[in-house]
Amino acid sequence: MWPCLRRACSPARRRTRLASAVRVDPISAVIDAFATHPLVALGEGPHGNEQGHAFRLALIRDPRFAARVNDIVIESGSARYQDYVDRFVRGEEVADVFLRAARENTVTPTPAWDRPIYDELFRAVRDVNRSQPPDRQLRILLGDPPIVWNEVRNADDYRSWLMRRDSHPAEVIQREVLAKGRRALVVYGDGHFQARSERPGRSLVGILETGGTNVFAVTSTFADLSAFQKDVAGWPTPWLASLKGTSLGAAPYETFFGPPPPVDFFKANPNIEDHFDAVLVLGTPASMRLAPLAYPRCAEPDYMRMRLVRMTLAGMPATVAERLREEYAKAAPPR
Repeated sequence: MWPCLRRACSPARRRTRLASAVRVDPISAVIDAFATHPLVALGEGPHGNEQGHAFRLALIRDPRFAARVNDIVIESGSARYQDYVDRFVRGEEVADVFLRAARENTVTPTPAWDRPIYDELFRAVRDVNRSQPPDRQLRILLGDPPIVWNEVRNADDYRSWLMRRDSHPAEVIQREVLAKGRRALVVYGDGHFQARSERPGRSLVGILETGGTNVFAVTSTFADLSAFQKDVAGWPTPWLASLKGTSLGAAPYETFFGPPPPVDFFKANPNIEDHFDAVLVLGTPASMRLAPLAYPRCAEPDYMRMRLVRMTLAGMPATVAERLREEYAKAAPPR
């Protein structure tokens, strides 16, 4: 049994009556968090899920968002293409091939970002900026390290870039957001936000908080949390609730992410409230929808070769080729 389960059931824990979590409007809660935090870290949940994407679009399009926030930092774009994305969201003409390259040429070797929903984010920000004065226009910051795949020859070359996937966006945020007195929504995989109190910080949020920045961190999930508070089963999704001191905050880490790393830090920090301030529930486990890949792009032989070469360099098993073909087949329009 994991130490976290022993701690959760200890006599001292049982004597402390936990408060029930309270559902709040998720868009208002995220925007209100910027009143006390320069950064709100919003986990994506499973990469490519449609419900999380729909929530982010609704958030960005809310008039209160651009009035409070300056930047959106994303995992799904390579910093090599920052100039192209800057120009695009300002309303300039930029060829689609450059937006696609920003998504396809990240350190992530899989097709995680090769879905039209990620281009839709660029277009949504561009649309919002049309109605904003120049000094209130939103900026998208590409947080992924500027890897040059043609120069990656082996696993060691790849690993050197992989190890920068938290430190590089932290540097971008410190330079482009915090040093300029701006506020940013940070949209990354939830794993980049956990272990926030670990020192020295290794996760993105851990690095930022080590430097003295207070981050409001939200995990996005499809987990069934009714075992920890029965009434949440009837709450309409999406819903958001604070975690600290609540029955949901006491839920073990593995409810959200599976078995934790077998290290002392996670044994000492076993509950979800140890890692996040709030939870955003996007739906039930059965309702999660994965957005399709871009077709016919995913059917192009050169594209398939590119993905397989990169995944091989990253040390992924040979079986990924078949998994890729299955996902590409799902993206094809019905005949």
